[in-house]
This record gives sequence, C-alpha cells and structure tokens, in this order.
Amino acid sequence: MGTDTQSVAPVLETPLLDRISSPKDMKDLSIEELSQLSDELRADLIHKVSRTGGHLGAGLGVVELTVALHHVFDTPEDRLIWDVGHQCYPHKILTGRRDRMSSIRQKDGLSGFTNRPESEFDPFGAGHSSTSISAGLGMAVARDLSDGDNQVIAVIGDGAMSAGMAYEAMNNAGSMDRRLIVILNDNDMSIAPAVGAMSAYLSRLLSSKSYLNLREAMKQIAEYLPKAAENRSA
Repeated sequence: MGTDTQSVAPVLETPLLDRISSPKDMKDLSIEELSQLSDELRADLIHKVSRTGGHLGAGLGVVELTVALHHVFDTPEDRLIWDVGHQCYPHKILTGRRDRMSSIRQKDGLSGFTNRPESEFDPFGAGHSSTSISAGLGMAVARDLSDGDNQVIAVIGDGAMSAGMAYEAMNNAGSMDRRLIVILNDNDMSIAPAVGAMSAYLSRLLSSKSYLNLREAMKQIAEYLPKAAENRSA
C-alpha cells in the first residue's frame, strides 16, 4: 500500500488573539499576556498577508506599538491616527476586522488603509503621508470647542516626518497649545530608505552617547521599582 505524503499546513494557534474582538478585551491583560498577544498578532499578520498580498513590513514594524496604544488609550473615544495607512493592518485585526482580513485590497473587501466608513476606530482616512499631525490638531481643536476630554494621538514615522506638511502642523500645534500626542515611530521600516537631514539627525540621536547613557540610567532606576513597574519601563 502506498502512503499519503501530501503535506498538511500547520494550524496557526492564537489562543489569546482569538479572545480579542475589540480593544476593550485587552484592558485587563498583564504585561506577559500583552507580549504573547504581540507574538500571536505578528504570526497572524504574516499568515494572512502571505495569502492576500499587501504591505507587510510596515505592519510588522508597529505590532507592539499597536498593542500598547490600544491597551493604554480608550479607542475609539480617543482618536488614534495612523500617518501612513500601510501601518494599519495590526490595528484592523485588533479592532474587529480580523475575520475579514482575507478580503483586504480585494474588490468589495477591506481597504489597505484606514477608512472612516469601514470602522469607528478609523477616525481619519489616509494612504500617504505626513498628514496625521494636522488631522490630529483639527480633532483636538474640535474637541476643545465642544468641551470634550478625549485624547488625540498621531503616529508618524521617520520618513513621513521629513515632509513640509508635518512641520507646518507642528508649528501650528505649538502656537495653539492644544493637547495633542504625537508619537514619532523611528523604526527604519519605511517603504524606501529614509534620506535627508531629518533621517541623519534621528540616526545620530539614537546612537549618541548621551541617549545611550540616559537609557541605561533609566534601566537602573527601574530596577528599584516593583517588578510590574520595571517591566513597563523596559
């Protein structure tokens, strides 16, 4: 009798991610569970994009950041704006669209970018780039005019940060003194190599002796804190 040598694809096991249907399900997770969730989210992202195609690298570069933001902030009440839509795949998976990821970039499927009609978790629709700070500033002004108290968070990468619109938005945000959080995601995951003075400056900053000394000092201080606080500081 012959033997069946047909290979069977391994089943992707994601027990923690399977429990997440919205960011509210992440609020009570421990640091260890959040780390496990990040690992499962990364594996799930690779599994899905390997079949559908799409922008994989940009999403892989923000897995832990996406988990942290949705754990800390109260989205969608807090407005989370991704500067380049290529980064939003992990965000889509965590915000109730995991079962539709196989349709991404397909006809009548999910958008490859953030898309306001698609989800209340997408407050701003954008494909490319350098618009997040100006959009966030507008949302912050609207919040203050309506006496709201939610947070507005703009995530912008090192490549997008080099555009003139980003500088104009920072200039306006500084002069208006609005409560706006801007996260610079300098993770070297641009679609193309970042060039220019800003990229060179960030590279020098992250490799400077003063920055490395400060980072080491903070690690030593964290050792005197309770274990949970030390893990959060790492």
